[in-house]
Amino acid sequence: MRQPKLLTTMRTYSWSLFLSDLAAGITVAMVALPLSLAIAIASGADPGTGLVTAIVGGFFISALGGSRVQIGGPTGAFIVVVYGVIASHGLSGLVLATFMAGILLLIAGFFRIGRLISHVPEAVVNGFTIGIAIIIASSQLKDFLGLDVSNLPADFLEKIPVLWAARDTANPSTLTVALLSLGLIILFRRLAPKLPGLIVAVAIGSLAVVLGGLPVDTIATRFGALPSSLPAPHLPDLSLARVIELFPSAVVIAFLAGVESLLSALVADRMIDGHHRPNAELLAQGAGNIASSLFGGLPVTGAIARTATNIRAGGKTPVAGMVHALVILIVMLVAAPLAGYLALPAMAAVLIMTAWNMSEPHKWAGYLAEPWTDRILLLVTLVLTVVVDLTVAIGVGVALGLLLRLRHAEVLPEDWTPPER
Repeated sequence: MRQPKLLTTMRTYSWSLFLSDLAAGITVAMVALPLSLAIAIASGADPGTGLVTAIVGGFFISALGGSRVQIGGPTGAFIVVVYGVIASHGLSGLVLATFMAGILLLIAGFFRIGRLISHVPEAVVNGFTIGIAIIIASSQLKDFLGLDVSNLPADFLEKIPVLWAARDTANPSTLTVALLSLGLIILFRRLAPKLPGLIVAVAIGSLAVVLGGLPVDTIATRFGALPSSLPAPHLPDLSLARVIELFPSAVVIAFLAGVESLLSALVADRMIDGHHRPNAELLAQGAGNIASSLFGGLPVTGAIARTATNIRAGGKTPVAGMVHALVILIVMLVAAPLAGYLALPAMAAVLIMTAWNMSEPHKWAGYLAEPWTDRILLLVTLVLTVVVDLTVAIGVGVALGLLLRLRHAEVLPEDWTPPER
């Protein structure tokens, strides 16, 4: 079934449901705001691009999606791919790759192949997710420590020696703000999980920079003023040569968006005892990525942490996700200058915490108890993600997983257990 959940929920919608969705949407927006900015910065894009992505992509994913409570937006899983595409092909190349990825997702949803995602080995998903988390964390060390590095290499093996060589340039003020923000994020998450702790922690860290006159970079000092309105939509360059050049990146973006969104929807189903529509979800992901690209945004997908926040805050229908997008739009229209004061070490703390959560450390011991084939598959995918390329890692991981499954064809595959990201 490919009908959006919004149409289903509207048949019995009420004022009480709207009030629940309104409160949840505002709460999720406060979580999504600093994350969207931080993910855009880590991806090598202008921070305002993250807001555009959360607004446009998030609205379409909720309005057209197959889950009652899914929240869409830019996520950490895309940082590695986006950074590489922007570095090699510029922002225009990323926009085209995102546009093509949206078309691929529409095709996948139209031909009802949403459930095929469950056949991707879980070890491969865990491997590239942990690998992405390692890359994200390493990319934030410069801003977390305040290191004086003019050109930080994108390659992990080249990046680490450069960071180590610059260790003596660490800025004590920057490190203090980063540790303060990280400590507050952890504290709020444990003591007040319903509070939008991310925005509160980043705000306190940034306020310390402003009031103390600390020599710490902010969004405004490094990137200039944030946009106070959405850009005009326009089609990307669709020349044949450009399309062929960026098609591999589009395939990876589409794969990540499909896997991440359906995993998120599965986790949401378990939390609300519901059932999402996978093919409607893929269609929504396709529409969301096309819409985001038309406004010059980043790739979008279902965001597991934000979806869980929506559920815990009382979100009941897709209206909550649409409210979350509209609240971020209002912030952009009326408070963009204030967001420029956000301190970059505080944003780095947000992403380091995101990377830690992505790696799911509470499951590491369980991985060691898995069959040796799963452990090898996870390790191979992880290493290839970190030291080679995410595209290679996914291709090799899926191919190797298929070979192992064929090798043990007489053994029925275990039931899919979605990660709790």
